[in-house]
Amino acid sequence: MPRPDPRSNELGPEDWSHRFLSSNGSRFHVAEIGSGPLVLLLHGFPQFWWAWRHQLPALAHAGYRACALDLRGYGDSDKTPRGYDPLTLAADVAGVARGLTADTVTVVGQGWGGHVGWTTAAAHPHLVTALCTVGAPHPSELLHPGVSMLTKAPLRHLAAMQVPWLPERRIMRGDYVERHLRAWAGPETGFPSAQEVTRYRDALATWPSPHCALEYHRWLFRSRLRADGRAFLRLLRQPISADVLQVNGSQDPAVHPTAITRSRRHVTGSYVEEVVEEAGHFAPEERPDEFNAVLLGWLSRRRHAT
Repeated sequence: MPRPDPRSNELGPEDWSHRFLSSNGSRFHVAEIGSGPLVLLLHGFPQFWWAWRHQLPALAHAGYRACALDLRGYGDSDKTPRGYDPLTLAADVAGVARGLTADTVTVVGQGWGGHVGWTTAAAHPHLVTALCTVGAPHPSELLHPGVSMLTKAPLRHLAAMQVPWLPERRIMRGDYVERHLRAWAGPETGFPSAQEVTRYRDALATWPSPHCALEYHRWLFRSRLRADGRAFLRLLRQPISADVLQVNGSQDPAVHPTAITRSRRHVTGSYVEEVVEEAGHFAPEERPDEFNAVLLGWLSRRRHAT
């Protein structure tokens, strides 16, 4: 079966465009539509920019410039041998935002994209004025031993990724991507469809894509006692001045509500929690209409308050 074009916009009538930007010594692919204040969308694992296909036209219609980024190692962005620590990834995002000629940006991140979003808000507080995370509590709470034990799915997931080479082979040759998406989605949402499975599986089917994706997981696990890990933990102690919206699926097996609630203490800006009913870890795709209503409502309230 031919590999589908990841730039296809066949699921919607909107004509988004594609471009490449240089940032932090690498090249990044961005899908873009609309005009107005910049909203930069960061996908999670095992996705790429296409995960935001339902949000791109909705944001454009609401008067925003919506840009969905392929994170380092994913999609059509550079697949470098290193650079998968949160500080480097945050520098990637900040450079892309500036390359899009934005003085300030709203970052929306799901899963690993949310993890990177928190880091970008901490490392670049004058750039990130608003942050929406989906299934991604503040990294300090995600890594907190007492909280992480409440939901063991992420621990099992991280541990399985530490084995050399075997996870890459599973991703490239087996049904791992489908099983992962289905296991972390809400059981009644119908996600993923056959098309979604094909898109995400094919996007990780060519070396070194799966290795790059797994380096996010491996850094988080192995860095705890290293200098770069300590630098990351120091950064996390800085309060987040951006306004924050935390969205979680009511049936997300990867995130415990305690971690979401405890994230409030790391934020000095406004802080809002919302739940998308029946959704699992991938709320923007599982329940796009409900998620869009939450996101656009929050953006509108912020816009009218300033």
